[in-house]
Amino acid sequence: MRTSIATVSLSGPLSEKLTAVAAAGFDGVEIFENDLLAGPLSPEEVRLRCADLGLSIDLYQPFRDFEAVPERLADGLRRAERKFDVMERLGADLLLVCSSVAADAVDDDELAAAHLRLLAERAERRGIRIAYEALAWGRNVSTYDHAWRIVERADHPALGTCLDSFHILSRGSDVKGIADIPGEKIFFLQLADAPLMAMDVLQWSRHYRCFPGQGGFDVAGLVAAAVGAGYAGPLSLEVFNDVFRQAGAASTAVDALRSLLLLEESAALSTPPAPAVPSGFAFAELAAADTEPLRGVLAALGFGRTGRHTSKPVELWEQGEARILLNTGAGDRRTGPELTAVGVESPDPDRAARRAEAMLAPVVPRRRAEGDAPLDAVAAPDGTELFFCRTGRSDHPSWTGDFTGVPQSGSAEPAGIRRIDHIALTQPWHQFDEASLFYRGVLGLEGDDSLDLADPYGLRRSRAVATADGAVRIALNVAPAPGGNDTRLQHIALATDDIVATARRIRERGAGLLPIPANYYDDLDARYALDPQLLATLAACGILYDRDGEGEFFHCYTATVGRVFFELVQRVGGYRGYGAQNAAVRLAAQHTQLHGV
Repeated sequence: MRTSIATVSLSGPLSEKLTAVAAAGFDGVEIFENDLLAGPLSPEEVRLRCADLGLSIDLYQPFRDFEAVPERLADGLRRAERKFDVMERLGADLLLVCSSVAADAVDDDELAAAHLRLLAERAERRGIRIAYEALAWGRNVSTYDHAWRIVERADHPALGTCLDSFHILSRGSDVKGIADIPGEKIFFLQLADAPLMAMDVLQWSRHYRCFPGQGGFDVAGLVAAAVGAGYAGPLSLEVFNDVFRQAGAASTAVDALRSLLLLEESAALSTPPAPAVPSGFAFAELAAADTEPLRGVLAALGFGRTGRHTSKPVELWEQGEARILLNTGAGDRRTGPELTAVGVESPDPDRAARRAEAMLAPVVPRRRAEGDAPLDAVAAPDGTELFFCRTGRSDHPSWTGDFTGVPQSGSAEPAGIRRIDHIALTQPWHQFDEASLFYRGVLGLEGDDSLDLADPYGLRRSRAVATADGAVRIALNVAPAPGGNDTRLQHIALATDDIVATARRIRERGAGLLPIPANYYDDLDARYALDPQLLATLAACGILYDRDGEGEFFHCYTATVGRVFFELVQRVGGYRGYGAQNAAVRLAAQHTQLHGV
């Protein structure tokens, strides 16, 4: 289906918004009146600009407080004629009319229908149609089925309805009734998702809408109902969001179109390459101008340096199935080591790459020497590179073949680490929702609910995405505000079957684990009444504990080097979480370690 987006969904002046919309690949645009009024371009210039960019102008909006306000009918008709003048100059032929919120609006469907029919008659003479929409906070008309009854009563060919997913789903309306609306009378379909919140619907709408797939609404079900009823117009996004209004228009537009591509797939309207759901982590790559501190940590953790890349300044460190790459030719001395790339084990790397490109993931250009394995990589929204691998398989070149053996370096004795359990990435504040949608869309991961984690300086949002079997888990976090290095920390969680033995071995080798306050263990005893010997062992090793109805979780942390630290985890039973209950303690302890408080 054709795609469109309201200019109110993006930041910046109208000319920049149009450029971003076209560059992302949209077919059309809704012109939000305020964007036109505040800009220097005349309606004719906007029309030409859209034509040059290959964009249709699908809707002009909004027109407010018209129907069933009898004392202001003449004024409403005068306003409408002026809007029609502007629309003719723009080349737009569809006007959105919102249900009245005026205090003097009359609760009279017959009167509302008569007024809308009068408006439609005037619009038809100008080659314009009217799409009537029920605002969720409309004074007398607040549901889509009520709006449709008024349109049906008005009975004019130039009058139809606009279905808006936020207004419909925020009120909990049943979308089954959409089947009763003839498809040709659904003039427009506006789409937005939103997190499920208990708050005033007007404030909810103006500040917290998001793109489909980033919230809790069943937008795909609504789209399927509208298309099933015969709707054949564009899928158009109308999102009011404080974060989007401050983020760059170009990246937001790409995120927006990706959401529509995934929505079309969910509603069975398109068939992009299916996700090649990964089966595990192949590697995590750390880049540092000075890698000696990381080498020391890896050696203490029981990793051994097993290879060096044949053409790049990259070392391979391994323990069990956990592989860490150290890139000595990159990194920022000011911030120290950082996590720059993640490799995932893919059942079909070629299909994974095609899926990623279909979901608008930018391909990472690679300098490949003769004989290097053909690894495909795309960039996540925060710049982290994502590689699709098949390690040690005969049916696909293995990236490990690019590494030659070197004399064993580091610990000769493993510490019990088996594999990478999860990766945690702190996102720029304006890309949190985009990142969640990216990993779900590109890798086919499933998203958990968003959480707020207590931090010494505010709240951090966190959301995990993972495969159904937990083989790949990625925790996405956003710091409370832009700030120092500790607000952008990343970490690699390593799985062990005996965290106590692993922690003791690491400490014996001189690696510091993050000190945890005694107060935490007093509270742990109060909450769970653990065996006293186990509690003492946890306290002595700095291990944190959590459990739920499925199992238990033990975890501890190394000291931070640059932007990176390691977490050791042991999962018992079916525990699938990340120890969120302990996040506040960990964050406070890290702040103490980094700042010496």
